[in-house]
Amino acid sequence: MENFSLILAIVVVTALAFDFTNGFHDTANAMATTISTGAMKPKAAVAMSAVLNLVGAFLSVEVANTISKGLVNEDGIQPEVIFAALVGAILWNLLTWLVGLPSSSSHALMGGLIGATIASAGAGAVHGDVLVTKVLIPAIAAPLVAGLAAMLASRLTYKLGRNSNGEAAKKGYRTGQIASAGLVSLAHGTNDAQKTMGIITLALVAGGAVAPDSDPPTWVILSAGLAIALGTYLGGWRIIRTMGKGLTDLQPQQGFAAQTSAATVILASSHLGFSLSTTHSVSGSVMGAGLGRKGGVVRWSTATRMFVAWGLTLPAAALVAAIAEYVTSFGTWGTAFVAVFLVASSAAIWVVSRRQVIDHTNVNDTNVTEEPVDVVTTAITAVTPPPTGTVEEPGTEPARTATV
Repeated sequence: MENFSLILAIVVVTALAFDFTNGFHDTANAMATTISTGAMKPKAAVAMSAVLNLVGAFLSVEVANTISKGLVNEDGIQPEVIFAALVGAILWNLLTWLVGLPSSSSHALMGGLIGATIASAGAGAVHGDVLVTKVLIPAIAAPLVAGLAAMLASRLTYKLGRNSNGEAAKKGYRTGQIASAGLVSLAHGTNDAQKTMGIITLALVAGGAVAPDSDPPTWVILSAGLAIALGTYLGGWRIIRTMGKGLTDLQPQQGFAAQTSAATVILASSHLGFSLSTTHSVSGSVMGAGLGRKGGVVRWSTATRMFVAWGLTLPAAALVAAIAEYVTSFGTWGTAFVAVFLVASSAAIWVVSRRQVIDHTNVNDTNVTEEPVDVVTTAITAVTPPPTGTVEEPGTEPARTATV
């Protein structure tokens, strides 16, 4: 560690700060549906998720190796480049958290790394084949696969449980939700915590602190796991509200189906080394589960805003990172200026967020703006009319009403 310079220390600290924002930004992925259906109390849910995120960080290093060895060419990458990449990722995470949009922390990090690398070493330093096969294709496929699986699982669950006792079935599904939420948290640790491990390892290689092609050192795995666990425990309540109440209204059966489908997709991608967005997977499964219940609809206005944020994540983070890399190229004063700008911008976003506080005490408030009935919603409700007067319970047939 004799080569552990000041700039390298700054990069490591900034990477852990990104990991922290990743934790509270993505808490909704594991716990939004569990909290919204009442299966767990909010504080208990985020505490369980934090512990399992930490455990998951130790289960694999395949995704970390994709980032540290596969996405960009290690030769010629300096620690300042990685610092600039992290600046772009952190600011995008904070902005989307402020407006309550479940965008991808993973893609923010990928975009930041790509933008800073191109600004420093040119487009040839980015491995396009890895970008396409292990980042872009999974980004499109994951929400579709998870959504379809969740929709089919929800319909099957309602079909199998139509003759079961209502309250007993609901209690059973809530218990199943807790287990599936734990599985999502574990999967999140195996995927998202590793991305920070990969970034830190790439920085250590660039700074000469470890040999090229090295796996993440143990202290990197531990620190990344702790940082994402702490962020998870504090809870990204704004995004939890959007995921749990803003996209659709879920019952325990749907929550169980959504979380199980998402966890399966995430764990499979982690095993294959895909830098998958857990946000895309869980959001897709929530929407699929919403459409899996008769009368269930997705609030497409919220979903559209989310899709736009997904599309902007890579280029926006890349642009900010490229600008940051340009400024850091002027030397020590440039790096210091970018660091001050990052701290000041983060503080400003925090101050703005205090104007409307959302925390564990009001995350389940039902005053989420309802979406006006549009063409898509009308079409769905025409095919599967919702029950009138009462909410459909497990084991009960929805009331049939005549339609005009």
